[in-house]
Amino acid sequence: MTRMIIIGAPGSGKGTQAEYLAAHFGVLPISTGEIFRTHVREQTELGVEASRFMDRGELVPDRLTDAMVARRLDGDDVGNGFLLDGYPRNLAQLAALDALLAGKGQRLDAVVQLAADDEELVQRLLNRAQEQGRSDDTAAVIRRRLELYREETQPVVSAYSVRGIVVEVDGSGERAAITDRAIAAVEAFLGTRG
Repeated sequence: MTRMIIIGAPGSGKGTQAEYLAAHFGVLPISTGEIFRTHVREQTELGVEASRFMDRGELVPDRLTDAMVARRLDGDDVGNGFLLDGYPRNLAQLAALDALLAGKGQRLDAVVQLAADDEELVQRLLNRAQEQGRSDDTAAVIRRRLELYREETQPVVSAYSVRGIVVEVDGSGERAAITDRAIAAVEAFLGTRG
């Protein structure tokens, strides 16, 4: 059983890479965005509360996010492990995940960090905005999102680095090459942890 997280700045391709890595390692990909959408669609108590924040364009509070992730990790389909995408986003969520896993007698095996140059990330997001007709995604807005990522999520990467479980992957270039690098790096890392 393998339990992993994938972390990367906006535009790093972590959603795409999460799918490929999860398939390769035979674990369930779990995206917090998908968890939110499911709860909102099914009008669960958590979903109704979360939608009030989402509708205003605000981040869903940690307590709701933590509760949704905890419920998802209790699912029967998580038996072979998981790859979390989009969680933990900050140190408070990291502490909640630690407590949740400890309560199950589990721990994380690896944290895959996709790293790419800011200019490449900005260009990818501008291209995506153009393809999807999202005129609100300007270079200035994208750069602000990258700053927020560094402020909130970089401390999470640092905390996991101290534990020695971060696997840094060069997230620049073509998708297939990034996938190959990520799989090779994670396999090598897990092999050393035996």
